[in-house]
This record gives sequence, structure tokens and C-alpha cells, in this order.
Amino acid sequence: MIDVELVILMPVVAAVLCGIAPRERAISWISIAMAVVGTAVTFWTCGPVFLDGTVIEYSLWYVDGMSAFFMMITSTVALMVSLYSRNYLGHEREEKALDAVSEKVYYVYLNLFVAVMLSVYTMSSLGLVWIVIEITTLISTFLVGFYRDEKSTEASWKYLIICSVGITLALIGISLVYASAVGVVGDETSALDWKVLMAAAPFLDPAILKTAMVLVVIGFGTKAGFAPMHTWLPDAHSQAPTPVSALLSATLLNCALYSILRFYTISEIAIPGFASTLMLLFGFMSLFVASMFILNSMDIKRTLAYSSIEHIGLITIGFGIGTETSIYAALFMVMAHSLTKPILFFCAGNIMQQYGTKDMSLVRGMGKKMPFTATMLSIGTLAIVGMPPFAVFMGEFTLFYAMVDSGLWMLLALAVTLIIVIFAGFALHIYPMFTGETDKDVHDPRGFTRHLPFVILTAGIVFFGLFMPEQMSNAIEGIVHGVFGGAL
Repeated sequence: MIDVELVILMPVVAAVLCGIAPRERAISWISIAMAVVGTAVTFWTCGPVFLDGTVIEYSLWYVDGMSAFFMMITSTVALMVSLYSRNYLGHEREEKALDAVSEKVYYVYLNLFVAVMLSVYTMSSLGLVWIVIEITTLISTFLVGFYRDEKSTEASWKYLIICSVGITLALIGISLVYASAVGVVGDETSALDWKVLMAAAPFLDPAILKTAMVLVVIGFGTKAGFAPMHTWLPDAHSQAPTPVSALLSATLLNCALYSILRFYTISEIAIPGFASTLMLLFGFMSLFVASMFILNSMDIKRTLAYSSIEHIGLITIGFGIGTETSIYAALFMVMAHSLTKPILFFCAGNIMQQYGTKDMSLVRGMGKKMPFTATMLSIGTLAIVGMPPFAVFMGEFTLFYAMVDSGLWMLLALAVTLIIVIFAGFALHIYPMFTGETDKDVHDPRGFTRHLPFVILTAGIVFFGLFMPEQMSNAIEGIVHGVFGGAL
């Protein structure tokens, strides 16, 4: 088995190689090659942990089934983003939207961002998790403001300030947990270790833990895109380079969610039902806010950003219900959303580069002019709104079954109603782009590396929508019992 350090080291090496590469044209290929190797290393290391329920634990590292699950998703999406970025940035360079130095900076920060996100899932101490989450904010701020115009600069500052305030609240919550745990554990150095806190959870002060959990959910929930702390997200996603938007949506939100889940399990052991109620509250609030904005938004990237808020809301609801089935559904939806959303953002990137606008009302005639992108956008839209035979449908269906099984009929009715509103919003704005005529000289962007991510991701969401390998299903069930067993 390969050491955890190597998993994190691969994107760091990629960043260094991209930074020192003498030839401009070689940088994108270096990033792709290292992403392929890095993904292979991640799966080689994390696959046995995920499938067999083993744990990697030494020094500062702790990787269990849930950590491995999130790490494999992150590496997969990062590879797709590296592939798409090559031709996307090539077009930007041809249009004089960036120069060679800016392209090099992009790949350096992109790979460092991936390395730091992977690090989130490997830390044995929840204090170290907080530090690494803060580093993701600092690095991704440069990517959000990559174009350095007025709007992207404003979005990057808004992202930095709001998320930093949230992370500060999370730090206060972590400090309260530490203050409660150190008296129980008796060891200052290990009082925030995941395993130690799980063992000490029944003995922690309930009043302190309740306050800490509220602060942690609000703090990390700001980074995860929970409403009403979500206001940075549409701006950041709309102004960042499109491949970065895909990475923010499909992987960065998962990092913050993962941090919340670690505290969620501790809280549910100590004070059953409290964390679940918080998760349900923020989950439905996020779902409601997303549905209202999707119905009215005409900016394609902002619409996709609100869709991310919708899905983080649904996932949070699954954890909030707190049954084996609902947690299984939530974990499955993490994967389904992460594989689906890049398809839509990549389509948005194609559209923006050809039509020169993010306004969906100004895009017409895609069906004739850009048949490949139109097909992918249609598939991605059907997938993200939860239509069969795609993976999101299976996740939502399992979540609804969990609601029925728990007798939560009112919550089911509310969730279904809001999802119907979201479906209407997508149908209202997306599908008119396929019809009509345009006098613009537009066409599908060419390039093998630009098309390949669409094919791989589409195959993935169809495969997991139609067929769930028994070994993988058992592995997710293992996470439910192994990580969340004490909270059930």
C-alpha cells in the first residue's frame, strides 16, 4: 500500500513542474500527466481502505472509508478538470484573454488547490482539518480572481471575507470542543484527534457541545454553501475560470461538508438528535433558497452555482434524517453530484467562449450550431434535476424512500415540491437555448482533451444510475456503519 504522503505529493510535484516548465505548450500536458498518475496513486492507496474497511493511521494521518471515498472523488474530478483546462485555456490564450505567465500561474494554483483539498481528508486532528480548510480558502481565492477584472476581484474578496468569517466561527466551535474534551481525555496533544473524541463523546459537556456544534455548522457551512451563508458562492462560481468553477462545486464544498460530518458524529453520540435537527434546518433552507434563485436566474454559471446549493441541501437533509438508508443516500449523492456538475460547467464554458455571454436568454440555435455541447448540456440537465437513468436520480430516490420509511411525509412533500420548482427553472431557461436561430459564428470547440471529460463523466453517471456494483454498495454501507454507527 502506498503512503498517504505520496497521494498529497503528486499534485504538489505537478505544481512545481508546471512552475518551472520552460515551454508554454508543455505545461498543460504536465498537469494532465501528473493528474493521471495522481489519480492512479489515490485509487491504489484509498481503494483498499474504501472497499475493505481498513484504516490508514500513523503520525498525523488518519484515512478511513469516508476519507478514502472523498479523496477518490476529488482526484477523479481534478483529472477531468485538468483535461478540460488544456483546450479551454488554449482558446483563452488565442483570444488574448490571458498570457503565458497567467496560464502557468493557473496550473500552479490549480494543482496546489487539489493537494490541499486531498489533505483535508487525511488529518487525524480536527484542529489540523481546520487549518487545511483555511488554506483551501487562501489558494482558491487566487483562482476565483484569476482574470483580475473588477467583477472577479470583487468576487474573490467577497469569497475570502465571508468564508474567513465562517471559518473563524468554526475555530471558536473547535476550541469549545477542545476545552470540553481535554478535561475528559487528560491529554492536551490528542484532545482533538478523531478517534479520541469519538471515544470521549459520551462524557463531553452537552451544553458546551451544543454551542460548539452550532458554531461549527454555521462556520464550515458557510464554506459548504449552506443558506443563508451562501452568498459568496454564486459570485465566486460565476467569475472563476469555468474549470475552476467545476472544481469548486464538485470538490471544495465536499471538504467543508466532510468537516461538518466529523463533528456531526461526535455530537450525535453525546446529544442524540441535536446535530440532526441542525442539518435538517440548514438542508431545507438551502433547498428552498436554491429553488427560488434557479427559477429566476438567467446567468448560466450562477444557475449552476445555485444548483450546487440545492444538492448540498439534499445531501445535508440525508444526514439530518440520520437513518442508515438516508446516510447511504447522502453519501451516494455526494458522488453523483460531483460527477454530474462538471459536465454542466464544462458546457457553460463552451457556450461562454462561443457566444461571448453567460446570459441564457441571449443563447439560441445551439442544437444546430453546437450539437455536441447541446447534447451534453441536455444530458447534464436531465441528470442534475434527478431524472432516470442517471446517478442523481438513484440518490434522490433512495433519500425519498428513507423519508417514507421514517414517516416524514411532510418533509417528503416539501422536498419534492421544491425539486419540481427547480426542474421547472432549469427547463424554463436551459432548453430554449437549443432552438431558434443565431447570427453568431459559433461551433463546438475541438480537441480530444476537451471532449474526453464529457464522455468519461457521462459514462460514470449512467453506470452508477443503472448499475451499482455490490462491492461498492457494501463499501458505502461499511462507511455508514463504521463512521456513523455510533450516531445511528
